Amino acid sequence: MATKYIFVTGGVLSGLGKGITAASIGAILKARGLQVNIQKCDPYFNVDAGTLNPAEHGEVFVTKDGAETDLDLGHYERFLDIELTNKSSTMSGRIFKQVIENERAGEYLGKTVQIIPHITDAMQKEMINAGKGFDIHFVEVGGTVGDYESTAFIEAVRQMKSTVGVENVLYVHVVYLPFLESSKELKSKPAQNAVRELREAGIQPDILIARSDHDVPVNVIKKLSLFTDVPEAAIVPMRTAKTVYQVPRYIEDYGLGKVILDRLGLKGNKPDLKDWDKLVESILDKKAKTVKIGLVAKYLDHLDTYASIVEALKAACWSVGRQLELVRINAEKLDDKNVADSLSDLDGILVPGGFGSRGIEGKIASAKYAILNDLPYLGICLGLQVAVIAAVRMNGKSKANSTEFDPETPDPVIDLMESQKALVALGGTMRLGNYECKLAKSSITSKLYGKTDILERHRHRYEFNSAYVDDLCKQGIEIVGKNPQTGLAEVIESKKLRFFISTQYHPEFNSRPLKPHPLFVGFIKATL
Repeated sequence: MATKYIFVTGGVLSGLGKGITAASIGAILKARGLQVNIQKCDPYFNVDAGTLNPAEHGEVFVTKDGAETDLDLGHYERFLDIELTNKSSTMSGRIFKQVIENERAGEYLGKTVQIIPHITDAMQKEMINAGKGFDIHFVEVGGTVGDYESTAFIEAVRQMKSTVGVENVLYVHVVYLPFLESSKELKSKPAQNAVRELREAGIQPDILIARSDHDVPVNVIKKLSLFTDVPEAAIVPMRTAKTVYQVPRYIEDYGLGKVILDRLGLKGNKPDLKDWDKLVESILDKKAKTVKIGLVAKYLDHLDTYASIVEALKAACWSVGRQLELVRINAEKLDDKNVADSLSDLDGILVPGGFGSRGIEGKIASAKYAILNDLPYLGICLGLQVAVIAAVRMNGKSKANSTEFDPETPDPVIDLMESQKALVALGGTMRLGNYECKLAKSSITSKLYGKTDILERHRHRYEFNSAYVDDLCKQGIEIVGKNPQTGLAEVIESKKLRFFISTQYHPEFNSRPLKPHPLFVGFIKATL
């Protein structure tokens, strides 16, 4: 059977939840036994998301094969419970770079290289390659229809109905219905205009998702249908939910799954969404007690900067019948003198990853406070590095540091490996994607995982310097996880404390709302 393609575009304004929409539709189709894959096409001229500022764009999500991607891939993985690859993230910059390199290599045989067909052909090729082997492949186009930079992607999406056959293509358009407080009414005109703009680009939407912060009356649905040529049964009024995890159940109950199967000529089993229903019950349980966790971080301008970590903490809380009370703590404002003022009333702290020296001393002070006061501590990536720096300083080496922050430190607890130092000028010194880790059988970490051989995702450059193992041991901290190929430290823990575990990898990328990550569950349980 040929792969079916579902294209998700947006109109009126950005941030409407195209990613959640695509992932939720994918979830109900997967629940029918269909093989589903998904891809994000971003109009940015970046080659990948690795250099995007997290304070502006949110977190950089890392796939198992080491691709640095948009945070929407995190939504996709959490909703669909699949592991994506670099094929699921396509940025304009990568396409243009590839076409220009092809032109320089003479692959176009002297032809004039243009947006159409060369760029659009390359974009379609990416979509088709990513969809191979799946029943349904979703393609979300970033931004809104009408943006100059997304024009080529929209044209490529239009052409796909000819490339793979109109019977194998379905278009979903997400629009917004603003509410006028003065007249107490929803206005459909912006949505109508957004659909008209899409149609002018040659795409007639098959399904319309009408986002709103208010209930959508029937007369608005009828009006939208009249002016957009989308059947009423295919217009889904999507009021802002109390939790995004309600969306799969909502669109299933609305009958959208059947509309899609009928339109694409597919058959599927009756979906079982009981686990989603139980999850939503837990999320909306107002009687559940809260767990107060401090996130000691420095990128605090954007709510999505630590999206996967926050979702992993929430999932762990829900799994034990608790609600997360997250306290965002600015690491730049912390030091040994005032750290107790911010951390003393918390149930636990989490120090996440990051790059650069800003806020480092505050993070080190937090790790030291957790050790001295037996406050549950989960360190991720940089969170491991500041923890070992804190421990070595407590052992009398007051100037211990990472060479990332102090190249002249007399005690380089965190440093580049010798093999990396030769590559610094050339780039490519990062450990990205899945790496193996062997856990000590007697460790707390292995008991939480229920096994000793694990595979987790990385995104970092500097490593723990094994010359300082004895300094850690004197503070009751052990290295309990190592990469079997290199011997590099992956996990540290202390058996003397309630919970003190740090990982060089990013466990949050493998956490799911229906399958919370064992380290996060262990952390939350330790705080109760």
